[in-house]
Amino acid sequence: MAGRIQSHQLPNGLFVSGKLEQPKEPRPPTMAARAMPYTGGDIKKSGELGRMFDISVLDPQAPPPPPPLIVGGNSSGGNSRQMAPPRVSGSSSNPNSGSRPNSGTVKKSSGPLSQLQPTGLITSGSLGGSGPIGSGSRRSGQMDRQVSNLGSSKAKYGSSVTSLSTDPVRVGFKVPKTVVWAVMIVAAMGLLVGAFLTVAVKKPVVIAAVIAAVVPAVVVLVWNCVWGRKGLLGFIKKYPDAELRGAIDGQFVKVTGVVTCGSIPLETSYQRTPRCVYVSTELYEYKGLGGRSANSKHRCFSWGSRHAEKYVSDFYISDFQSGLRALVKAGYGAKVSPFVKPATVADVTTQNKDLSPSFLKWLSDRNLSADNRVMRLKEGYIKEGSTVSVMGMVRRHDNVLMIVPPTEAVSSGCLWWHCLLPTYADGLIITCDDNQNADVIPV
Repeated sequence: MAGRIQSHQLPNGLFVSGKLEQPKEPRPPTMAARAMPYTGGDIKKSGELGRMFDISVLDPQAPPPPPPLIVGGNSSGGNSRQMAPPRVSGSSSNPNSGSRPNSGTVKKSSGPLSQLQPTGLITSGSLGGSGPIGSGSRRSGQMDRQVSNLGSSKAKYGSSVTSLSTDPVRVGFKVPKTVVWAVMIVAAMGLLVGAFLTVAVKKPVVIAAVIAAVVPAVVVLVWNCVWGRKGLLGFIKKYPDAELRGAIDGQFVKVTGVVTCGSIPLETSYQRTPRCVYVSTELYEYKGLGGRSANSKHRCFSWGSRHAEKYVSDFYISDFQSGLRALVKAGYGAKVSPFVKPATVADVTTQNKDLSPSFLKWLSDRNLSADNRVMRLKEGYIKEGSTVSVMGMVRRHDNVLMIVPPTEAVSSGCLWWHCLLPTYADGLIITCDDNQNADVIPV
């Protein structure tokens, strides 16, 4: 026998099956919501948003601040002093300091101070402009140039620009050390034996023969020290140009053509010559007898380098023979040996003590004094559109033709007709004509 089906009657008189459900009690709201007042764009009325940016916010539910206290002997006297009510400011170092209820102005801080622009856009850094690159904000792109806040436009470049050594390009002798030590040992032994035989046998012919053999070696060494740099430059000038169209990967080539700037053009610091691929500014000082030295290696009655700035960046070169364009990888700390003759742009002598305002400004920007000094400022550069010769190694990557520094030093070999030993230079070799302003092709 089937069980009895339960049913109940609704308030409208209709019978339905099932049990009558008990009405549920209304639950209280989990949190009280308070309608925020309309601020009208005023940040001081926006509550927590104002506290996030370290802006004083008045709490509308807080009781009014107490009246100022009068401190003094006489309340009606003119020498009375008013004291403001205490203010409680929150700090990120004490999280409980901002949670105490108190009358008056409540000030909270959340992280570093940010500025709220009039448009409502929240940005970092100082208010009133983006400022120099690298100071308050970062611009996109490959350019990584920074300008120091020294009251002038002294430029400093980032890692994408190679800062070269302040010393001149090093040109050394490519002679094995074993040969050098062997010659020195033989010369020393010859002198000792010659001196002993001269004293023992009483014949100076032996020591004279030894001296006659040593003196030519010393003369050849001095000759190479004086003319070795010019011999290397002559070897570079006579080296045949290669055609980039048929150059293979890893081949050592010399390319001559017109240069154009890469992603970061350079500028000279004194003359402000724009769009350069290589710049150098050197300040020399003459030292007389008992004068001040410009550096630790400065000798008397000579010019010494006191300050130098040399920079080179990636640039493009268009080959004269094939017309192809190659990227010369001279930036990012690459080894580069530039042979560019600088020109004198400022000369301060004992007769000419009046310095130009531009030269004084250049000195002050670098914290250099100009008191009773004989100075000479030289500046060299390779401007866009100049004819340049580059010696390096060919690299091909994803249809991009590049010239990179060679893995080994560039040697000139023995120049027997000039009595010159093999000389070498490290890295990418860049040469330019002495007259930098002539034959510049507009690009």
